Amino acid sequence: MLTKNYLATYAKSFNWAGFFLPKQTYKKCSALYDFCREADNIADDENKIERKKDNFIKFRNNFLNKNYDDPVIKNMWHLINEFNISTKIVDDLFEGINSDIEENVQLNSKKELLVYSYRVAGTVGLMMAKILTVHKKQSLKSAIDLGIAMQLTNISRDVMEDKRNNRFYIKESFEDIEATIKLSEKFYENSFYSIKEIPLSFRFSILVARRVYRKIGYKILNKKNLENYKNSGKIYVSNIEKIIETLLSIFDLIKLSLISKNDDNIEHDHDLIYEEINLNERI
Repeated sequence: MLTKNYLATYAKSFNWAGFFLPKQTYKKCSALYDFCREADNIADDENKIERKKDNFIKFRNNFLNKNYDDPVIKNMWHLINEFNISTKIVDDLFEGINSDIEENVQLNSKKELLVYSYRVAGTVGLMMAKILTVHKKQSLKSAIDLGIAMQLTNISRDVMEDKRNNRFYIKESFEDIEATIKLSEKFYENSFYSIKEIPLSFRFSILVARRVYRKIGYKILNKKNLENYKNSGKIYVSNIEKIIETLLSIFDLIKLSLISKNDDNIEHDHDLIYEEINLNERI
């Protein structure tokens, strides 16, 4: 049974950046994304809530019981064993996805927003960093930051789509959208210097992914108001813009090689997350 390449289908920005990874590393990153996407699709499909919950419990149990008849689960366990990924990270991911399987989803505070963003995306950033052989604790925290930043970008972009699905991660106002993008900026900034800890052959790909995804937030801000935002439809980065951001990533790569600053003194905005989750146990 062949697995689907969800990375190429659903995550075109990541797939673009993945072009710059060595082939075997790309396959491993793709296997991670396939697992996360398979779980997330259960929450996003058209089934009734009860059916979604049943399907999610089945998928979760198949994972816990190492049902290797499912190639997505089999590949995920290979990654866990090869890169010493804590299953607590996967549990966090499951908790985040499970929280979306409700008739109505609403987040009411910065803490809820950050905890949710960690669970559904910071976890992915952390696992991806482990696949890219990052070991330094501060750098792994920054990988969480990059995942959170990208999720905040997603939430800012998809307010209207999420509303149609009765999901209200932030309020339907341009002020809240703008504030969420500005919050993401801190997490994007905190991720930069840690990219020095990624082996050189993987580094450029992460810089490209970071730039391309961050560009979505800039494009949202350029809408200026909610009416323009609504009329824009789904905001994405065109292929021409991806090429430009890729070229600009070369300057990021040079900057990283020339500066002496590292991530040792970065103050990660994780206090609210730590109230709920001990990240040290995951790293």
